[in-house]
Amino acid sequence: MRMSASDPQQAMTVDPRYRVLLDAAVAVVEQATVQAVVHSLRRVLSSITALHGADLYLLSEDRKTLQLIAFDRVLDGPSISLGTTLPNAGIAAQVIEQQKPIYVPDISEVMRTYQALAPFAESVGARSSYLFPVSTSRKQYGVVAFTKMQGQECSPQDLELMGSLALHVAVSLETALATARAENYQRELARERDRLQLLLDINNQVISKLDVHEFFRSASALIRKHFGSDFSAFWVLEKDSRQLQQVVMDFPGGKGFLEDIVPADLSDGFYERLRTRHAETWSKFEIDQLPAHAAQTLRSEGISSVAAASLITTAGEPLGLLCVGRVKPEPYGQQDLDILSQIGIQISLALDNALAYGRLHASADRLQQERLYLESEINSEYNFEDIVGKSAALKRVLDQVAIVASTDSTVLLHGETGTGKELVARAIHNLSTRSQRTFVRLNCAAIPSGLVESELFGHEKGAFTGALAQKQGRFELANGGTLFLDEIGDISLELQPKLLRALQEQEFERLGSNRTIHVNVRLIAATHRDLPTMIRNNQFREDLYYRLNVFPIEIPPLRDRREDIPLLVHYFVSRLSRRMQKPIRTIPKRAMESLVNAPWPGNIRELENFIERCVILTQGEELKVPVPELRTSPGRTVAPKSTFEQAEREVILSALKGASGRLSGSGGAAERLGMKRTTLQNKMRKLNIRKEDYSA
Repeated sequence: MRMSASDPQQAMTVDPRYRVLLDAAVAVVEQATVQAVVHSLRRVLSSITALHGADLYLLSEDRKTLQLIAFDRVLDGPSISLGTTLPNAGIAAQVIEQQKPIYVPDISEVMRTYQALAPFAESVGARSSYLFPVSTSRKQYGVVAFTKMQGQECSPQDLELMGSLALHVAVSLETALATARAENYQRELARERDRLQLLLDINNQVISKLDVHEFFRSASALIRKHFGSDFSAFWVLEKDSRQLQQVVMDFPGGKGFLEDIVPADLSDGFYERLRTRHAETWSKFEIDQLPAHAAQTLRSEGISSVAAASLITTAGEPLGLLCVGRVKPEPYGQQDLDILSQIGIQISLALDNALAYGRLHASADRLQQERLYLESEINSEYNFEDIVGKSAALKRVLDQVAIVASTDSTVLLHGETGTGKELVARAIHNLSTRSQRTFVRLNCAAIPSGLVESELFGHEKGAFTGALAQKQGRFELANGGTLFLDEIGDISLELQPKLLRALQEQEFERLGSNRTIHVNVRLIAATHRDLPTMIRNNQFREDLYYRLNVFPIEIPPLRDRREDIPLLVHYFVSRLSRRMQKPIRTIPKRAMESLVNAPWPGNIRELENFIERCVILTQGEELKVPVPELRTSPGRTVAPKSTFEQAEREVILSALKGASGRLSGSGGAAERLGMKRTTLQNKMRKLNIRKEDYSA
């Protein structure tokens, strides 16, 4: 509008409106928020027209809805809440599409067409409204509604002023939204910076940590600092199983760093949840579903909110779990879960490396232990190096060895001392699928009973006086291979239950440790004792005997395989003469006959030692055999064909058969043997004589 300086009356007419527009522009500029801008509009416009309210509705990005983002109303105005959403339809849609203001004579009628506003239509009363588009040259933002008393229409000049104010609102809204986007972007940049800094710190701290425990401590401190958590934890699965191998929890404000937590098996459902790379939050109900010890520890520390991310290997297999938790019941947001997932990926790589290093280190220690053990075995003197013989008795043993070798079944070798039980055990191992792994032996009779448990299962440093370092037991050394327990009948009754459990469950604990060690060991046991008799005398556990006696093999004494003696003599002479560098080529026939007919109560061990003495005495090419030493002397008795118990058993059976099974009375077995009936019954129980042994 143009004004002439010569028309002061006209200047006086328009000047107040320009002043209002100027005041509105200043008010808009001075306000920090859109809500404050809307509030200032009603105050500014009150000087020229009476307004009951001003409401600003923002158009959604998909242009389908309008949302109330700011308002300023009189005290008796309708209590419509911020955030109320309306469909972009009806009069509001017309204002936006036509970009022209629309006058609404009765605002209550329009409100009834919108479901969200209909409940407030009655409280509006007799009011009208002017709806103006809120738009700039760049974008359409929505609608602003100015509410007045019904019937008080605005003049064209007032409408023009309101339109200008709507434009000011649009500019203010555009500025506010741009500022909000800039602030959000700045916050996103700050979060991204913090995320990258955290990942960098974790990378710098843990990438060089090859020890798992150092890795856990370093990573735990960084993660708790970033999330402001009261608790962090790492759960590591045992390789190729669903059991928790290691559980580490860190409560800096409570119990501290806990790493000696008893492992547990995971349920199928929980194990499947570990396969996903997505982080998740746990409720108190889900915390209660954790393994008992972990759930109890979290409850005792007051942890009420937990976020967890799976640790996955590069091959996609579950490696473990990373957890953080808070005492306050403040749930973790999606951004926290996203960062935790990214941390989980990085930690998975570092943890996989640390565990691989641990396995390599353990493997190196194991190889070192095996090397030392094998060196001691090589340096020790075996009874013999190979099985020598062709007798029928020996052939039966070798046939049984061939049958059982390919299985992993437990074998019990029974025979007199010196018959070569260890050699048979080695033959079983060498013919089995475990031949590439270690054959570990332990003579239970050669070690004090108090140290047998330590030798079998190992011990931790400080487990007992003299335990200056950690030691692996024979079960660990034999993992994947064969363990040979010689003289199993000499093991104490106190240790027998532990041995039984180790055989049945293939697991045990070292002395001084509560960590269960799982192994895969095949057992071969040997004894010269009569284990059934020891069971009757409460010297050996019956259940352990049944566990050992899966496949019994009886090793014949040398007197039952005399046709093998010439072969054994030539074998020992050949080996010993080379070792002593003596050119022995012949053995006298008379000497060989004496050797074959000798009783040899010490079996092959006695024969070998006697031949060694012969080689020492020999000066020429013919073996010198001190034959008189082989003859029975007054101070030496020939070993009987059977033991005393066997002879006693045969005598009693003969008497029972002669008495037709009668124990007492005239002509009864007791009378025939010259003993009391009760004495005979006791001997029958001791010798395990049953009715079917002497009945027809």
